[in-house]
Amino acid sequence: MNATPATPDLQDWIGRTQTVSEAISAVPLRQMAALMNDAPRMRDPMQGGPLPAGWHWLYFNPLEGQDKLGADGHPERGDFLPPVQLPRRMWAGSRLHWHRDFEAGMQINKASEIIKVSQKSGRSGEMVFVTVAHRYSDAGGLILEEEHDIVYREWASAAETEALRLLGEQVRAGSHAFERQGQTVLPWTADSVALFRYSAATFNGHRIHYDADYCRQVEGYPGLVVHGPLLATLLLHLVQTQVAPGRALASFEFRALKPTFDLSGFHLHCSAEGDGLAVWTTNNIGQVGVDGRVTLR
Repeated sequence: MNATPATPDLQDWIGRTQTVSEAISAVPLRQMAALMNDAPRMRDPMQGGPLPAGWHWLYFNPLEGQDKLGADGHPERGDFLPPVQLPRRMWAGSRLHWHRDFEAGMQINKASEIIKVSQKSGRSGEMVFVTVAHRYSDAGGLILEEEHDIVYREWASAAETEALRLLGEQVRAGSHAFERQGQTVLPWTADSVALFRYSAATFNGHRIHYDADYCRQVEGYPGLVVHGPLLATLLLHLVQTQVAPGRALASFEFRALKPTFDLSGFHLHCSAEGDGLAVWTTNNIGQVGVDGRVTLR
């Protein structure tokens, strides 16, 4: 993709920075607690102790006017994020390293920098990957370092759309077989209401999570797409509540491999692996959806 006046050189966005500040306040915590059926935190969202891992994604999300949104519900590109011309945007993965825990009431600064922009071409067409590094800190110093990979893609090809249609048929037929099964397995269901509530708690306007007509008619999906960060948060929840309760997290990395939809339930998996934990989700028919690894402090 050569640079022109209409398509500027995306490499020029490397090094761009942005800093936002926000308090870990009560309302998003209560909303997430309701989604997770966490009754104690619903009653007292500002209770002491560490925040569940992944709940920091409730905060620091862009607030743009309606006139600043693209057709997909995301903010228009070209300000902090580069003006990638490809239409579809997805959360491709993240790498997180905790120095200490977030706690309710903290006033947090989030400093972000675009550290990498790469263009690739393969069987699934043209893709652009953008990696953003985030550093979260408060008056006491650094809390979390995170790298977030965003992938931009072309519209779904005829082959991809057909594969997604067949996946929908398999789900409706009850077809399911684990591609890989963990030592600990937890079933989970995220229906359209749950996806809407997570979108609301994170102020995420991406239409693939709540607009079924848009999913089917524009992006070629057979149903609403379960949020990548929600799946990642559920994996962390599995570790913190069932596998290693009371243990603090040191690091977490994950990649999004295949989408999961609201058409049926899915599963969370965890197995011991070396000095850490392998964690992954399987989608509606048992394929690995999000693949990750956790290490504990």
